[in-house]
Amino acid sequence: MRALRVILAVSAVLCLAAAGLAWHTLSYDYGNDRFMTSRGTQLGFAEKTYQTPDGRTIAYLEGPDAGEPLLLIHGQMVSKEDYAKVLPELSRRYHVFAVDCYGHGGSSKDPNAYNITTIRDDLVGFMGNVIRARTLVAGHSSGALIAAAVAAAAPGQVSGLLLEDGPFFSTEPGRAQNTLSYKEFRTIHDFLTQDEETNYTRYYLSHTYMSTLFDSGDGDTWEPLVKRPFSERIDEGGGVMPIVWYYPPEVGLNSLVFLTRNLQDGTGTYDLRFGDAFYDFSWFAGFDQEQALRQIACPTLILHVAPSSATAPSYYDRQGVLISAMDESDARRVHALIARSELIEGYASRHDIHDELPREYVDAVDRLSDGVTER
Repeated sequence: MRALRVILAVSAVLCLAAAGLAWHTLSYDYGNDRFMTSRGTQLGFAEKTYQTPDGRTIAYLEGPDAGEPLLLIHGQMVSKEDYAKVLPELSRRYHVFAVDCYGHGGSSKDPNAYNITTIRDDLVGFMGNVIRARTLVAGHSSGALIAAAVAAAAPGQVSGLLLEDGPFFSTEPGRAQNTLSYKEFRTIHDFLTQDEETNYTRYYLSHTYMSTLFDSGDGDTWEPLVKRPFSERIDEGGGVMPIVWYYPPEVGLNSLVFLTRNLQDGTGTYDLRFGDAFYDFSWFAGFDQEQALRQIACPTLILHVAPSSATAPSYYDRQGVLISAMDESDARRVHALIARSELIEGYASRHDIHDELPREYVDAVDRLSDGVTER
């Protein structure tokens, strides 16, 4: 009886632990969709839209007028709510405007606008008609490319620039094909040009280059750890993203798969055609990255992450594929081209500094603001 009581007690503890883990995992807000209801409204944020002269819609969050304007431009496959972890702190001393890029969130889904020059020009118009003051502009990933384009095109409207791990130069033809990002864009392109599978997440699990990173060690790990458990949970056509309850958010696997939600199969608002524009390079039509960087005149901070633990000390995997947004030479080239820039390297982040290292990100914004004020 004594042994039985011990077994029952241990079983009860294990059941409670499993239940707690399941609740933590399944209730986690992977896409920050609950930001406004949980904190945003209380902080003074409001959801708004701006109509361009051409009839396109830019959805944005506007925070309370607590200081100088700060425009936040998110990266690909997410939305303005991707800044949820830093919005509370930033809203205490800045007048925050966080926009949805075209093809994302609540902004227009118009493939004709999926190019950097159109997005640049419409954001310059947004700043002139909505913000109406010199603005700190911060962009992450592809948003960093857009932020740089805005600063180059409208020097009178941009007081300072923060470029967070942008894929500068690694996105150009000839170079892009040997990057993880481009291989993921190829997966998007191939999905859009086939008609056998209608669920992108299921297609992604079978075709992504990420599987080779998981399987680069001993044995096959992608199939049992990722593809099989997530595929089993896909509710095709139901608009529900697969979540594996025994993978806590801190592991990152649910977040990785959650990024694949999209407009095409009804699981999200990201238009896969936006990624396809990177695959065929139409996103860069009429835009010269080097020329734009040379034209930037405002104080600029360039934030660059450290190599991932899987590839360190290199930014490349064993096949020579660039896993990060840019390598050391890319970051230093950006720094050399922007006259009034400072390069800060070594952030212990996979890519999203603002999400994984919110304190360090806010410090960088403050540092930029202080530098602009001193000048």
